[in-house]
Amino acid sequence: MKFDQIEDDQEESPHSAQERAAAASRSTWVSVAINLVLSCTQVGVGLFSRSQGLIADGIHSLSDLVADFVVLFASHHSKKDADQDHPYGHQRFETAASLALGLLLLAVGVGMLWSAIAKLQKPEAIPQVHVAALWVAAVALVAKETLFRYMLAVATRVKSSMLVANAWHARSDAASSLVVGIGIAGNLMGYPILDPIAALIVGFLISKMGWEFGWDALHDLMDRAADELEVEAIRRTLLETPGVSGVHDVRTRKMGDLIVVDAHLEVDATLTVEQGHDIAVLARQRVLQRHRVLNLMTHVDPWRRPDLDHVPAAEAAGQLR
Repeated sequence: MKFDQIEDDQEESPHSAQERAAAASRSTWVSVAINLVLSCTQVGVGLFSRSQGLIADGIHSLSDLVADFVVLFASHHSKKDADQDHPYGHQRFETAASLALGLLLLAVGVGMLWSAIAKLQKPEAIPQVHVAALWVAAVALVAKETLFRYMLAVATRVKSSMLVANAWHARSDAASSLVVGIGIAGNLMGYPILDPIAALIVGFLISKMGWEFGWDALHDLMDRAADELEVEAIRRTLLETPGVSGVHDVRTRKMGDLIVVDAHLEVDATLTVEQGHDIAVLARQRVLQRHRVLNLMTHVDPWRRPDLDHVPAAEAAGQLR
């Protein structure tokens, strides 16, 4: 009995590392261009109009340039093939980039909080801003929201968590521009304290998002398992493989946007070693074709026999007598 043919109805394989890296590069360079123009305009007009909120938003846009270059660096390295020192490839460069983005957001947010609190401690020193600040804030809001929708669409298409993180970074910019615009409008209406309050709110939102991104990436670096739905889908693919009678001990860990899987396959105990090997090879091929799996390590067990792999050696020897 040979199991060397893959079924014709298997799903298409996920996007390759090269495709995802190319998408990351294109969308990130668009972000670089937009953020470069916005940061220069916001800081310049913010200094002219004496708006702390607009200056803070401009610094936030400037931090996006740093984040964009982190993404470009990570996407360049993550597409490298496996080598002797990295037998599973370099996909975790993306996870490391997500962690760096989170830390950057957290640092920027805390800095904005500190500056806004210092201003609120001296409300009499808060100047009235120029109307030009409101127009720049409105343009920045539209530009950043458009950038977010574009980047999220690309990230969803190629299934890249790093690009999703960078897209939501752009959304945080849109939210900050909205709050800053409200603060500037309030300042122009005779409530100058609203400008630093807007900067304070933006700082809090950015800090919160940075913490969440960083914490999520840290868990992935600690070999967090894939979500239950994806694990169950992998288990189902294994069970549907011809010759597989049962599946147990399916374990997963994240490797960038891909997954590394270990699984025990139960097969008919009367089969030869070669036949059991062919079944395991077919099961691996099916999983790699249908799921975002980088590698599947299989272990073949006799069906309906005790699995002695995870019991003490003395106990296992006793059960085999």
